[in-house]
Amino acid sequence: MLDKYLNKIIRGDCLEILKKVPDNSVDMTFADPPFNLKKKYNGYKDSLEFREYLEWCDKWISEMVRVTKPTGSIFVHNIPKWLSFYVKILNEHASFKHWIAWNAPTSPMGKSLQPAHYGILFYVKEPKKTKIYEIRMPHDRERKSMYLRKDYGGKKAGLHPFGPLVSDVWTDLHRIKHNKYRDEHPCQLPVPLLERLILMTTDEGDVVLDPFIGTGTTAVAAKKLGRKYIGIDLDQEYKQISESNLNKVSSDSNIGGKWVSFYLGEIRTLRNEDWDALSKHFEIPKNPKDIDFIKIKVSKNSSKK
Repeated sequence: MLDKYLNKIIRGDCLEILKKVPDNSVDMTFADPPFNLKKKYNGYKDSLEFREYLEWCDKWISEMVRVTKPTGSIFVHNIPKWLSFYVKILNEHASFKHWIAWNAPTSPMGKSLQPAHYGILFYVKEPKKTKIYEIRMPHDRERKSMYLRKDYGGKKAGLHPFGPLVSDVWTDLHRIKHNKYRDEHPCQLPVPLLERLILMTTDEGDVVLDPFIGTGTTAVAAKKLGRKYIGIDLDQEYKQISESNLNKVSSDSNIGGKWVSFYLGEIRTLRNEDWDALSKHFEIPKNPKDIDFIKIKVSKNSSKK
């Protein structure tokens, strides 16, 4: 039953399509639904009445949880306002793991605190069975000098060469702000954001499902990392853009058999357990006097899968 949907972008109502997906069949589900803020989506009216919107969200969230495997993970992205309601819905169907705060400053909104993050709710079905991996990001450095921005009180020599384990606050991945990098969609997410979630909770060949695929970000991230995908969207134009974006995907995210995520031309996310194997393909000073002088680059002779 699942095979007919694999590695496809399906045009249709996500509730109708999800009902046809078998129980416990998908390794990771991710949703970035309409925010109900009157944004201009194709084929969808983003202005439902408050209770109507939440009732609709209850339905697709319940379906997402149902199709996710006991070892799998459920992610929902939105503004804090709606996430506070999603928590109540998700708590009835799954177990809370993390609230990931993704730093994304916006313009001041009058007599209020300036909104500066989106949230990603991370839930699981069976905590003791969940597949999850520690991931690392590069040290935060000054652009020109490459010195570490943080003072570690004389303990820099003991730091991990690549960088720290990722926390639940993500400040290193940024919104797509420039129109020349955007597709025709009001809420496009950066591919490295999805790649980080995928690396953290899935393995090569696993299935990733997104019921609001938009212009294909989740599917592109899954394909780049050797995963299978299922994308659903109401709009034919978004479906076509997604398929076009998928046709452009390259396989440069695999280094010596290990998957990594690139951002702005450099590796941004990797699994902690893959470091020993990956480090053989990096240019790392043998005896650096200070970690401030290390800038890890992929060796030109590194082997691809």
